[in-house]
Amino acid sequence: MANEKELLFEIGTEEIPSVYMPDALRDLGEVAGRLLREARLSFKRIRTLGTPRRLTLHVQGLAEKQTDEVREVVGPPKAAAYDKEGKPTAAALGFARAQGIPVEQLEIRATERGDYVVARKKDKGSKTTEVLPSLLPKIITSLTFPKSMRWGDRSIRFVRPIRWLLALYGGRAVQFEIDGIRSGATTYGHRFLAPKPIRVRTFQEYLRKLKQGFVIVDQDRRRELVKQLVIKAAAQVGGQAVIEPDLLEQVTHLVEYPTLVRGSFPEEYLSLPRELIITPMRKHQRYFPIVDKKGKLLPHFVAVSNMKTRNMDVIRIGNERVLRARLADADFYFKEDRKKLPLEQWVPRLGHVLFQERLGTLLDKTHRITELAGFMAKVIDPALEGHARRAATLCKADLVSGMIREFTELQGVMGRHYAEMSGEKSEVAVGIEEHYLPRYAGDALPKTKVGALVGVADRLDSIAGCFGIGLIPTGSEDPYALRRAALGCILILAGQGLSVSLTALSQKALELFRDRISRPQGEVLSDVLGFLRVRCEGIMVDRGIPADVATAVLQAGFDDVPRAFQRAGALAKAKKDPDFASLAIAFKRVANILPPDFARGVEEGRLQEEAERVLYREVKALQGEVARLTDRGAYEEVLKKIASLRPTVDRFFDDVLVMVEDAAIRENRLGLLAETASLFSRIADFRQIAVSR
Repeated sequence: MANEKELLFEIGTEEIPSVYMPDALRDLGEVAGRLLREARLSFKRIRTLGTPRRLTLHVQGLAEKQTDEVREVVGPPKAAAYDKEGKPTAAALGFARAQGIPVEQLEIRATERGDYVVARKKDKGSKTTEVLPSLLPKIITSLTFPKSMRWGDRSIRFVRPIRWLLALYGGRAVQFEIDGIRSGATTYGHRFLAPKPIRVRTFQEYLRKLKQGFVIVDQDRRRELVKQLVIKAAAQVGGQAVIEPDLLEQVTHLVEYPTLVRGSFPEEYLSLPRELIITPMRKHQRYFPIVDKKGKLLPHFVAVSNMKTRNMDVIRIGNERVLRARLADADFYFKEDRKKLPLEQWVPRLGHVLFQERLGTLLDKTHRITELAGFMAKVIDPALEGHARRAATLCKADLVSGMIREFTELQGVMGRHYAEMSGEKSEVAVGIEEHYLPRYAGDALPKTKVGALVGVADRLDSIAGCFGIGLIPTGSEDPYALRRAALGCILILAGQGLSVSLTALSQKALELFRDRISRPQGEVLSDVLGFLRVRCEGIMVDRGIPADVATAVLQAGFDDVPRAFQRAGALAKAKKDPDFASLAIAFKRVANILPPDFARGVEEGRLQEEAERVLYREVKALQGEVARLTDRGAYEEVLKKIASLRPTVDRFFDDVLVMVEDAAIRENRLGLLAETASLFSRIADFRQIAVSR
């Protein structure tokens, strides 16, 4: 495009929370792209950058004017717009006047409703410099954040107070005002190291001058710089830094100018459990731990500061002091808790901790989890019942410890340590820790079946109880995190291959509440299963299963979650076959002709046509084999077997009239189709499959 220029737009703010930044930068790019396209302003590339104090948009190749647009406006019917002699009526004259064009320029278009008068209007594009003053404020007001605020007497809401706006197009300032804040050609460097205003004209000058002002705007460059600084610092003490992606991302968005700080802590704290040292570092202080080649913790850490001083020892000493205080707290609570072991003695104290006002205490919940985990173990592997019940009994005990009151994120982790110190078996101790997994999207799943059983029991208890008293998530409201609990249930069942009836399990969970449930159990059960099904479908789609396949599979049943996922995978693979469309269409014909809940057998003697006799023989021959393959979970083989029926099904519909007047013959033929449908309905409800001929 001949006439292109760059747009540079920066929203300067107070410090934005680091956890908001990745989504904010993505949102900025998407919003800007959408608004530019809607404004008919073409561009080559959009890039977003940011630091805690700024969100920056750079648009390359932005056209100097909007593209012209030709619109068609439909007016009155031709019969009303022109008389018998073809002269325009008052309706045509009024329509032309309203559209601002001569009546002679009206055209006739044939539509589904008949011939109508149409006005073709050409909207000439405005200059970009005329569009941007109104478009850029829309970008600001269109951005969304988990939490926004108003400040002073401002009317707009934003994640943090806006302090300045930089807007340049083609090197010239774009002038506009929003809520008393005027845009200009000025940005600002580091809050303390270079606080004076900085004038810029181009994007490259913007990057260069801000770097001189101790601000690295490009988050990708900043992230790599942080990583290299941390690696270098760890190597200086003969170790390796433990760099977790989440922590690296947080630190990247906490600083504008990364500066290295390497510190240490007393070696005596290395006797504490590893998690007690790492958690205060990573979670509370955003420090990177250092380990030796064998992965053993060293008494050193790396911090990344947003300040650069002549004497960095001042910052190092401050960081060391804060960490020592945290480790001293951890050491104190750990020693105090150890005096009160074994862990089993803590369980009765859960009776003083409320789970939910109408659902009882954590001790009540513990009893229910124990029964539910035991119920599942009997079905899946009776040998696990003892370990599952013991882990469930102790799984919440660490919540009354001093350590968890101080370091809540270590729940389960400390439960494992205290269980091991109490002499519990390793299966029980690990199960206590693992029952909290997954804690968030993308988190690890339990590796042991004991952890999985207790984890499912815990989550399903919460879902059943809350649904039973009407605490059902609505919209964005989910105070008991039931959606996350349901996702955890499905992920664990599918991931561990736990084949247990979800209906029976949910029914058992409800029964354990006894008279605490205020709604009819049948109604609650239906709601719980529907809630779990929605999460199940969402996970399937997230894993690449086409939405129609997920719906079709779950419509045929999802009582056994692992098998539902296996069926979905097999059907999704089969759908990629070029012959699948004709197969699906044939089966849809079978399913669509059957009345709802039709149940009637076939009398072989009533089969009159050769095509229906052939279909009957082939269906009978396949029934046993399909049942055996289904029991083994060989769903791809099942699909191949029933696919062999397609020519016979096609011939049946070509040669046989199902809905004949003779009721006995009609019912018999429907019965034959019902038996045919029962073969593929083991996999999915093919009526839900989207196919194109």
